[in-house]
Amino acid sequence: MSLNSHLEELKRKHTTLSHAVELAQRAPASDDIEVASMKKQKLRLKEQISRLSS
Repeated sequence: MSLNSHLEELKRKHTTLSHAVELAQRAPASDDIEVASMKKQKLRLKEQISRLSS
């Protein structure tokens, strides 16, 4: 897998996770622990994208 395709895959995962976090936060019965976990995963993806982009 080339670096560009790997970066695109990470960005796609980040976007998907971002939408999932938004939906979970809007849900009245959302699990705060699950939302926090998704946010941490999203942050790890963003950091990995940043490292690979520089």
